[in-house]
Amino acid sequence: MQAPAPARLIEGRLPTVAHVLVSKYADHLPLYCQGQIHARQGIALDRSTLADWVGRAAWHLRPVHERLLEHIRSSSKIFADETRAPVLDPGRGRTKTGQLWAYARDDRPWGGVDPPLAVYVYAQNRKSEQPRRHANH
Repeated sequence: MQAPAPARLIEGRLPTVAHVLVSKYADHLPLYCQGQIHARQGIALDRSTLADWVGRAAWHLRPVHERLLEHIRSSSKIFADETRAPVLDPGRGRTKTGQLWAYARDDRPWGGVDPPLAVYVYAQNRKSEQPRRHANH
């Protein structure tokens, strides 16, 4: 015989962290929209809770990101590009401009056998020190 499970903190279907991440990054669904969708299903999730889940997932995935960046650094050819991205700046009540650097390798056109790989790194500006720091980290 097994004791009944304790009551859930949130009744109904609770979304998983993986679902929140895929919705945010693959489906481009902002957290506030995800919160509204879950509210329609009777699940009250604050945006701050969802943001906390995203932050914790990023922290746990950091070693994977670093390992992928190591693979790119070890390549004989590295492609780099940077894209401007709006970043919240709470102290000023508006957004500022940050940079999202993309680093990639793909040696297949030159007879390489390693799979293609791309990694993204955030930087506060596009000064030349940024890719140097990323390459020598």
